Amino acid sequence: MTVKGVLLALFVVVCLVLSSCAKKQDKVESLLSQMTLEEKCGQLTCPIGFNFYGKDGDSLWLADDFIGMMDTLPLGSCWAVLRADPWSRKTVGTGLKPRESAKLLNMMQRHAIENTRLGIPLLFCEETPHGHMAVGTTVFPTGIGQASTWDPALLEQMGEVMGREVRLQGAQVGYGPVLDIARDPRWSRVEETMGEDPYLSGVLGAAVVKGMQKNVCATLKHLAAYGIPQGGHNAATADVGPNRLMTEYLPAFERAVVFGGAKSVMTSYNTIDGVPCSANEWLLQDILRNSWDFKGVVFSDLNAVNAIYATQHVAADPAEAAAMALKAGVDIDLGGYNYGGFLKEAMQRGLVTEKDIDRAVRHVLQLKFNLGLFDNPYVDEVLAEAEVGTKENAQLAKQVALESAVLLKNDGVLPFDESIKKVAVIGPNADNMYNQLGDYTAPQDPNRIVTMLEGIREKGRAEVTYAKGCAVRDENDANIDEAVRIAKSADVVVLVVGGSSARDFKTSYEETGAAIINESISDMDCGEGYDRSTLRLLGKQEELMQRIYAIGKPVVTVYIQGRPLDMNLAAEKSNALLTLWYPGMEGGSALADILWGDYNPAGRLPISIPRSVGQIPVYYSQPATGDYVEESAKPLYPFGYGLSYTQFEYNSDLHVFELKERPGCYSVNLLVKNTGPCDGDEVVQVYVRDEVASIAPASKLLAGFQRVHINKGESEVVSFIVVPKVYSQEKGWHVEPGEFTIMVGGSSESNRLSVSL
Repeated sequence: MTVKGVLLALFVVVCLVLSSCAKKQDKVESLLSQMTLEEKCGQLTCPIGFNFYGKDGDSLWLADDFIGMMDTLPLGSCWAVLRADPWSRKTVGTGLKPRESAKLLNMMQRHAIENTRLGIPLLFCEETPHGHMAVGTTVFPTGIGQASTWDPALLEQMGEVMGREVRLQGAQVGYGPVLDIARDPRWSRVEETMGEDPYLSGVLGAAVVKGMQKNVCATLKHLAAYGIPQGGHNAATADVGPNRLMTEYLPAFERAVVFGGAKSVMTSYNTIDGVPCSANEWLLQDILRNSWDFKGVVFSDLNAVNAIYATQHVAADPAEAAAMALKAGVDIDLGGYNYGGFLKEAMQRGLVTEKDIDRAVRHVLQLKFNLGLFDNPYVDEVLAEAEVGTKENAQLAKQVALESAVLLKNDGVLPFDESIKKVAVIGPNADNMYNQLGDYTAPQDPNRIVTMLEGIREKGRAEVTYAKGCAVRDENDANIDEAVRIAKSADVVVLVVGGSSARDFKTSYEETGAAIINESISDMDCGEGYDRSTLRLLGKQEELMQRIYAIGKPVVTVYIQGRPLDMNLAAEKSNALLTLWYPGMEGGSALADILWGDYNPAGRLPISIPRSVGQIPVYYSQPATGDYVEESAKPLYPFGYGLSYTQFEYNSDLHVFELKERPGCYSVNLLVKNTGPCDGDEVVQVYVRDEVASIAPASKLLAGFQRVHINKGESEVVSFIVVPKVYSQEKGWHVEPGEFTIMVGGSSESNRLSVSL
């Protein structure tokens, strides 16, 4: 085809796209003109849906609550209809399997279309932070583990699978990824995030969004600064000014919107400088819509609109809270209490206008048209049964688990060789499937989950003995003597400790779904609502570790955890130290491959591991400080750190030049060679430091990274495009005149090559 022909074809495509968009917009306006005020308010209402159905054996029916709400206030959307966990009181038996899920959502959709005046289809929203939170789906590593892969291409594949499993069952919106920048590991939701760095979180988050949105609408969580709560308390206020907000806590969201194309965003529970995020017009209008050109839908977090009145005391009553959120830019009230119950009153009192309501309804209807709900709102129930939770999807979950594993210490004990004939597997997280799955996980069929013990046994390379030793928290549940006994007779010990976000039916839950700490002793020490005042291992875990280390046998310590925990003892006394975070359903298979060298670990820390709580916050980009009286100010393990079974050499020549066609952009090129004994991955990281800036600069900022596979003895040219931009309130993002240092290495502390510009 000639150039002229190509241009003509492109012109035709553009015209068709514009014509399609115009037709959809016309349909939106036509439908909006027919709606009553009640119907409009219904479109902005998204109640909890896991009680909207009944189940008895193979029989499913729609609950009276759902039918009644559709009769009085036709709903626009429902949240978590398919959710199964102790909060929803749904088990593997009482929850819905994929085919039942598809059947139920088809029933609900059919009721909405056939039994309401305008027949507007429902929008079904489901939790998808590391897989769809429903029975029978694929469970991937949690966000902090996903981030440890430093592999955008892999996470895009993962996002596509998560989105497809949601859509196959009849839903169209997946809540995730979580892009809160986590700087306080005491906070209970660190496990859901992608760590402490805005660039890494943004690149990986945009990749997940691209994958998910091949099938569903992805919802970014939580806007904004939710991951730096005062005192580590969930939903506590964020103490941050506008410059730091723009340079550190918003860029990940901006990248996921601008480059990832995210179609929806969720506001966070917290306040920033006293302003609730769900009532922050500057955040939701000036920044999100106007600066980032966001065209999608804004959800509140669950009951966050009511919190403006009930807990933040910025509104005098629920109607005023609804008005504040709507005018600020919240389109859908998740939970539905305020918009469904009080938005009409707010309009009658003159707090909002129908124009304000129309703006939000327009966003919701446009999303429904874009998702194809008015053309085909139903799904194939047989397909849901065949293609959700497949073996192929489980293999992808294993690959994410493999790439997420971070080797922190190794004196040569790993990988195991043929001399290892007998392995003792010990610890509270060695054979507890829920402790490796993380929060926001549905009940699972045990046959689909591979624990650490099961993975090591299934490897079949050595005789395996097992003792739990102790529980994560319950000091009464311990038999350390038994663990010591089997350790003494083994060639090597695999000691699996850490924490747990496993919800149980003894725990109580707030209206928002956050767990409430009570006197009952479960393993749960992490997950939404379980904030910590220390990072020490709970229960008798440290006693178990001390007793095992004292035997003198080689010990590989494995942390299964949702937040950085105290690793000082293991760092000092174990022969090898790994963190798998919460590795998901194939965690045990992944660990076994790593132990025997069938996979060479290359995960890198997306968050610094502190030496003590007293260092918090400790993150790589904070301005340099002096040491404490008691200890170093540096973390135990820094951001970007991770070991391998091989070694890499960085060529001494670092080539950096400005791109003529893109002034202010620099090409960074170097040669990396695998000089070790085996093939492996290296994560090459580029950092930039502004030596003299208009506002106090970070010590360094991640500006690029690549995970590259290099065979032993071979070399790879690695190239980056770096833009040393800075932000100020006066100029926004800009390239500032002055001296910049570009540093390249294998972690934030390993700057092997550098050059000044």
